Amino acid sequence: MFRTWLEFLAILGGFAVAGVLRVSGMEVFTSSEVEAVNGTDVRLKCTFKSEHPVSQSSAVVSWNFRPLAQGAEESVFYYQEKAYPPTEGRFKGHVAWSGDILRQDASIVLKDVLFAFNGTYTCQVRNLPDVHGINGEVVLKVLNKASVSEMGLLAAAIGGAIVVGLLLLAVFLVVRHCRRNNMEDLEQDEREMPETRELREGALQSKAIQENELKFNLMQEKELQAVENN
Repeated sequence: MFRTWLEFLAILGGFAVAGVLRVSGMEVFTSSEVEAVNGTDVRLKCTFKSEHPVSQSSAVVSWNFRPLAQGAEESVFYYQEKAYPPTEGRFKGHVAWSGDILRQDASIVLKDVLFAFNGTYTCQVRNLPDVHGINGEVVLKVLNKASVSEMGLLAAAIGGAIVVGLLLLAVFLVVRHCRRNNMEDLEQDEREMPETRELREGALQSKAIQENELKFNLMQEKELQAVENN
């Protein structure tokens, strides 16, 4: 009989554990790290997945902040049927809702970020009856305006390489075009018929003969004038 009770309790324990696993159905997804330039806006993306239907009244979103240095955790944003931005503290006037509960999006936007915003942000979503799950965390790094990120350097390098490549291509096409024109002229000269060349040479010879005859006539006229004068 005692053994039977132990088996019964073990069965109940199994149902209880299984029940806890079924309740823990919330999954929250965020980026691990985000960079933003001081004074600009940045979107902290947070999406979630629930085993139960999501509605405006069932979902609750909480964003909290933990600074890089030692310090207490602060509330950044709260959403339940509508947005509740902070009314005091470092994030007052700097946070806006950017999500869509029905699309399982709990993102926010930090406006005009400051260096004091460096730290870890926690996105917590609860969709009743899903009240258990792992929160999403994203680390924000605020950069100086004068600094250039590695992505910026890479983009500049790629852009410069593209410009140089286009210039080289343009020079190559121009040289190729000039060479093609010269080759066409040579081929056209080679394709000329021999009769055309002979006519051209004959015309040149005829012109030379006419010029010689004209010179000879002029010389004779001068000689005749000289005889008449004597």
